[in-house]
Amino acid sequence: MTADAEAHPDAQRVSLARADAETLAKTLRAVADPTRLQLLSMIVGSTAGEASVGDMAAQLGLTQPTVSHHLKIMLDDELLVKDQRGRHAWYSVTEARKTAIVDLLR
Repeated sequence: MTADAEAHPDAQRVSLARADAETLAKTLRAVADPTRLQLLSMIVGSTAGEASVGDMAAQLGLTQPTVSHHLKIMLDDELLVKDQRGRHAWYSVTEARKTAIVDLLR
């Protein structure tokens, strides 16, 4: 018997294209860390929708280099955008990903 013959009649065919699956997997890896989820939650939950590295480090009790490392991973995956203001870096969720991130954190 073939795999198709054994499939449940209500089973759907694969609808996620390979390229989309790879993009989604990369995004899931980027947020699959408790610290990164906390950082995202802090950014989304802030009044202005942004947070500085120093503020996030202080609130989480982490060093600024540790927080910057986690933020860079999310920045590289285009989950966040960085706004450099003098010596301080402020991070916010990209507009394209905002709805998905807010839904994820619910």
